[in-house]
Amino acid sequence: MAMRACRLASASSTRLSPGPRLPSSIRSYAQATPSSASTKPPVPLFGIDGTYASALYTAAAKTSTLDSTAQALARLHEIFKRDHKLPAILAAPTLTPSDKSQIVQELIKHTGLGGTDKNNETIRNFLKTLAENNRLGVLQGVCEKFGTLIGVHRGEVELVVTSAAPLDNRTLSRLESAISKSDLVGPGKKLKVNNKVNPDILGGLIVEVGDRTIDVSVSSKIAKMNKLLTDTL
Repeated sequence: MAMRACRLASASSTRLSPGPRLPSSIRSYAQATPSSASTKPPVPLFGIDGTYASALYTAAAKTSTLDSTAQALARLHEIFKRDHKLPAILAAPTLTPSDKSQIVQELIKHTGLGGTDKNNETIRNFLKTLAENNRLGVLQGVCEKFGTLIGVHRGEVELVVTSAAPLDNRTLSRLESAISKSDLVGPGKKLKVNNKVNPDILGGLIVEVGDRTIDVSVSSKIAKMNKLLTDTL
């Protein structure tokens, strides 16, 4: 995916596209029909990527394609995780309309959606909107923030477990089971587990549930010990 997009970007390196601006079309994209409580994003988001993610949520809700849209963006998000060069390629100011059209087609292939049904059309129209408005570079952020919206919509609470090394599935399952039974998670809520790796914490864990954080990392203990010694001396 990145190699193909990179060739497109290189081929157009001498042709500059118009500078980026916040387009009015993103507002009309989300307001094709009168809004209602069922199509309104469940939480407010900020930034350009948040604006586009909210517009996509509204468009998907109006066309009853929330689930398929969420699945498609999750697949695209996985591409960004595997290919760290892709964001820079999509944000290149030298992409021509032809380049963007080909990139959009490649992205659609990676969503796993086929045919011409409404599931495909929601994503296809959205990616075209990004391309036309010189905003393909915000796609990674849109994927992440749409995931936030769909999680709230489904009643999910994100459980972020930061460790010095990747945790195995058994350990994550035990943590999920223990925390789901605690007062950190409200009734009727489902946990969405995400294991982040940060070698700087040295060992132990940092557990984040919603807006609450439990820090039992080795680095935190060392910091507390250093502060105690400093205060004592």
